[in-house]
Amino acid sequence: MEAKRVVITGIGIVSPVGNGKDDFWKAICEGKSGAGFVSRFDASKFSSKIDAEVKDFDPTAFITAKEIRHMDKFVQFAVCASIMARADSCLDFEKYDPTRAGAIIGSGIGGLHVIEEQQTRYLQKGPTRISPFLIPMLIVNMAPGQVSISLGLKGPNSCVATACASGGHAIGDAFKIIQRADADIMFAGGTESCLTPLGFGGFCSIKALTTRNDSPLTASRPFDRERNGFLMGEGAGIVVLEELEHAKKRNANIYAEVIGYGMSSDAYHMTAPDPQGDGGARCMSAAIKDAKINPEDISYINAHGTSTLLNDKVETLAIKKSCGVYARKVAISSTKSMTGHLLGAAGGVEIAACALSIKHGVIPPTINYQNPDPDCDLDYVPNTAREQEVNIALSNSLGFGGHNASIVLKKI
Repeated sequence: MEAKRVVITGIGIVSPVGNGKDDFWKAICEGKSGAGFVSRFDASKFSSKIDAEVKDFDPTAFITAKEIRHMDKFVQFAVCASIMARADSCLDFEKYDPTRAGAIIGSGIGGLHVIEEQQTRYLQKGPTRISPFLIPMLIVNMAPGQVSISLGLKGPNSCVATACASGGHAIGDAFKIIQRADADIMFAGGTESCLTPLGFGGFCSIKALTTRNDSPLTASRPFDRERNGFLMGEGAGIVVLEELEHAKKRNANIYAEVIGYGMSSDAYHMTAPDPQGDGGARCMSAAIKDAKINPEDISYINAHGTSTLLNDKVETLAIKKSCGVYARKVAISSTKSMTGHLLGAAGGVEIAACALSIKHGVIPPTINYQNPDPDCDLDYVPNTAREQEVNIALSNSLGFGGHNASIVLKKI
């Protein structure tokens, strides 16, 4: 059977630079940072004192107060972003078969807020005061579970937990489900909210976070020689994937077509990437092969680009290995320079950014790029958005444990 074609027809975003696709897109095209000082807890004793928090988030615009009490924040983000994506897609739920619609949503960590809250309650008040909602609130699969309940999706439903590659893998897996005709519609992406003392402190302890505490807005500086760690963020990015003919029949707005998916493992280290860039290179090459294109066809790469010493150097090497001499000609940027690193949500948000880039013919910049690094010597679209036709975009997501995901989108 010939593989089905898959398109993106809806986008929902919860992010540190704006909620909803329009505010998000405007902010990243203008090069606005979502960074600031930690406000959720006292960070004075931590090495890093800055983060990228979601602001002006009102879940009651989408879900009831009772539902909110039974959802950890990462689940709230996923449900709200999915409802935004459904509205953006203009799907009429009464006109499709719910058993042909599903959700795959990834998260790297899950319900850390409720874990810390209930641990404190246990220590202060004893085991009888532990909430009966603790387990269903903390488990990672509750994000797609609650989305399916909220939207009535009775088709394939699953969760991906591959650290910072979770959102990318979720979209890739959902793409393949539609491609092989097991569903017509999939809500896919990633969600994360673990800006808690333990979550933040854990990343501080492995020296992954930036310590540029005197200048939050310039702290995330991917590919810059002075980068010193990532800016920890939170949010959710959900896209509606739809079988092409299904979308055409209802005259849906199409952002882009999903044409390729690659995945690989570094098989190297718990947290560090393979210094030779082998895993990332193989992942991108697999996505390019799956898309049946050549590297020279790619207009834009949305890099993983975390602003850590190792990631940016190794990802640059991986792009060179997978794209050859064309690596010096393709436009590359890291939207994490503005959003911070959204961990398991990063892939969903960044693939949405690629779809919007294709739709609008604009490549968002890598802000805070001031000091060229000889190990990072490609075109990172520094500091200012670039108006350019984007026919094909590739998004990279690379996670702890050596998990790699690459997605290729095409203008249609």
